[in-house]
Amino acid sequence: MRIGILTGGGDCPGLNAVIRAVTKSLIRQCGAEVIGIEDGFLGLIERRVRPLGWDDVSSILATGGTILGTSNTASPFAWRGTDVSAEVVAYQHALGLDALVVIGGDGTMTMAERLGTAGGVPIVGVPKTIDNDIAGCERSFGFDTAVATVTDALERVQTTGQSHGRVMVVETMGRYAGWIALEAGLAGAADVILLPEISYDVAHIAEVCRARSARRRATLVCIAEGAKPVGGTMTVERTVDGSPDPIRLGGVAHALRAQLQPLLASEVRATVLGHVQRGGAPTPFDRVLATQYGNEAARLLRRGAFGRMVTLRGGCLSSVALGEVAGQNRQVPADHALLTCAREIGVCLGDAG
Repeated sequence: MRIGILTGGGDCPGLNAVIRAVTKSLIRQCGAEVIGIEDGFLGLIERRVRPLGWDDVSSILATGGTILGTSNTASPFAWRGTDVSAEVVAYQHALGLDALVVIGGDGTMTMAERLGTAGGVPIVGVPKTIDNDIAGCERSFGFDTAVATVTDALERVQTTGQSHGRVMVVETMGRYAGWIALEAGLAGAADVILLPEISYDVAHIAEVCRARSARRRATLVCIAEGAKPVGGTMTVERTVDGSPDPIRLGGVAHALRAQLQPLLASEVRATVLGHVQRGGAPTPFDRVLATQYGNEAARLLRRGAFGRMVTLRGGCLSSVALGEVAGQNRQVPADHALLTCAREIGVCLGDAG
């Protein structure tokens, strides 16, 4: 077997752990040759690849980012306004690749499914995103690391808030799903957690802050970047032309600060964590999960089970058809146990519920 492997979309802790596991499992189990494709689909477009041997991946388990590089703007179906997917498929054949391992989030899986369906490329997907928002997968690697980073930041910001009696607003990543804000908010003892799935009422949040201030207590607010007020829209920082998902969210913490400050006597401060959530070494949990995902991807390749993505369901490894994942987004359901838990322990979720 000759297998190509690429990492698409944003960087994420645990990518190298997957690359390592796929490569070592394929080499050891079936003597396969592994080819690393540089910078995601851009490497297939610009024809930049390199071999991956046992020693090339032996010391990368704990390293953040991806040794192959990645791109979140390179689509074979819309590269600089042109569909170059036929050229990409031709290059895959020229390389003699029997299949591709594509590691990425929902946008990458959408492109992978289309390339497999329209171009006939045998593909196995591996779910990657700190947002934990890939359909059909209850836990993606990188998420645990992001939650740990945000939790640490919340704890640090909280001490400043307590010292000055302030309202501290901390913005997390997550795009259209609030998993990071929800889990980190609970772990970091946030008093208010605001998610894209639940539109927030500024007046209600201000009431919570005033009640806490009356007891001489600060308020810690954890807000997901995709959160929005009742009747309002998400806060868009900018758009990126040529990207499969051109909208870049950001700044909702500052927007909320501006909305709250006129309603409060306490000072309101906003912190946007940004890309610190995506960097650094993966947690032990993510290293193990990414290693399992990589090995499972190698198993699917050996069985010829193409057009599928490795997943975790009911705590067990399995796989799902790429067609069931492409174009989908996994949000926090209204009846999720963590939302119920948050409400029952007195956390404000931005509404009057």
